[in-house]
Amino acid sequence: MGRLTATAALALLVAILAASGSSAAARPSMTKLEGEIMCPTCHTTLDQSDAAIATRIEAYMRRRIAAGATEKQIKTELVAQFGTAILAAPPKRGFDLLAWALPFAGLLGAAGLIALGVRRWCREEAPEPELEPLRPLDPDSELLVDAALAAFDPQPAPAAGEGRRPTLGPVAPADR
Repeated sequence: MGRLTATAALALLVAILAASGSSAAARPSMTKLEGEIMCPTCHTTLDQSDAAIATRIEAYMRRRIAAGATEKQIKTELVAQFGTAILAAPPKRGFDLLAWALPFAGLLGAAGLIALGVRRWCREEAPEPELEPLRPLDPDSELLVDAALAAFDPQPAPAAGEGRRPTLGPVAPADR
């Protein structure tokens, strides 16, 4: 019996919370509407405008909220009086749907082009040049190379059996 009572109490609590949530959703908030409605004079949202018409529209919205109008009803009445320019965001239907779709289409198109470019860039490899196998130098050319290299070497390299090369000793400071 206790389990049945607990289940019934839980169901009642869920029903109460759902009912209070739906009544809160039906009643629009003034701050939300002020951010979604534009001032026809200065073309900013009502929460940023100090124009006289903005104050009159805010007063109208407060009266409609107090009368129990929904957000959709208030917006519909304002659009009927001022046109769709009164809405901060364009409607999501008809030609105005392009304002919502084009930015996403542009982003997707740019991402696709970048992906295609990266794919091609990664796939293309520079062709490796075909190298000829090295052949040994003829004796005359080898003598010329040795003579040219000897010009860069101030001391001849010691022969295999001659030992180490002489090194410079410490240098005495110059007399002043």
